[in-house]
Amino acid sequence: MTLAEFLNQLDELASSAQQQLEQAADLDALEAARIEFIGTKSGRLKATQKFLGEIEKTDKPAAGKRFNEVKTQIQAAYERQQQQMANNVGTGAGGEQFDPTIPGPRPRLGHLHPITQTIEELKNIMGRLGFSLAEGPEIEDEWHNFEALNIPLSHPARDPLDNFYLHVGETTHHQTLLMRSQTSTVQIRVMENTKPPVRIISLGRVYRPDTPDATHLPMFHQIEGLLIDRQVTMADLKSVLRLFASSYLGTDVHVRFRPSFFPFTEPSVEVDMRWNDKWIEMGGAGMVDPAVLQAVGYDPDEVTGFAFGLGIERLCARRHGIEDIREIYKNDVRFLHQF
Repeated sequence: MTLAEFLNQLDELASSAQQQLEQAADLDALEAARIEFIGTKSGRLKATQKFLGEIEKTDKPAAGKRFNEVKTQIQAAYERQQQQMANNVGTGAGGEQFDPTIPGPRPRLGHLHPITQTIEELKNIMGRLGFSLAEGPEIEDEWHNFEALNIPLSHPARDPLDNFYLHVGETTHHQTLLMRSQTSTVQIRVMENTKPPVRIISLGRVYRPDTPDATHLPMFHQIEGLLIDRQVTMADLKSVLRLFASSYLGTDVHVRFRPSFFPFTEPSVEVDMRWNDKWIEMGGAGMVDPAVLQAVGYDPDEVTGFAFGLGIERLCARRHGIEDIREIYKNDVRFLHQF
């Protein structure tokens, strides 16, 4: 390519860019024109620059100078048009001046997810009952998730079909990692590092390969409560759970306890609450098994305690009359906007 041809191509490019930038109707069109002509990857000026290599060596200084002038010219035209559009922001359709005293459209505000709202309210309720908040990891080892909770290797609760085991290596104690199946793991971590008395709650996600239905999900939230002190009895557990239920669900809620079995509590109970004229299982509870107390270095002859674990999704559903907890996670804004 000769110098004359190269300069002529630059002139045509500058004229076309000037015209298209000035005719841009809005900021989107202006940005599209900028990218078309001076975009760093696929702009037309970038493509024209490749022809510099074909110019005679003696003509390259003049070609390079004109190339830089055109680039500056297009950039200046873009900035002028951008500034002009910014100056016209205060002018409405038909050239009418914008009146800043007129109230604008009400912005659409978001709010907390119903599960988050429930968690915050449960923290508040239990805080008023004297429980402090504790947290723990969602990826756990077998000691905290099973063994310290009196769940031996042969127990069916450790079946791979009932847990989400992780193939990412082992802990320093050569234990397999898994997604925690219960917030009871936080109890162990707290008791390992805290002398009695202990009065804590823990709220968070737990994971079990359950088939999703109206009351089950493979990932859900639990609230875990633990109280360790001298002369703690089953009556204390019942009192705390009834106060908790009436504070969150109202005085008309009915709570019942059914005998059950959990490896980490003895005696153990299932906690049910009346919902839509039927009893719904909310979780488990009981007196902390002496084996669990021994595992964390407590003396079962000196202290006793109770523990409970309730499903937060089920509490939220009971509170708001939701019949299927899967609705909570469908991310339908029309549904979530109700809460």
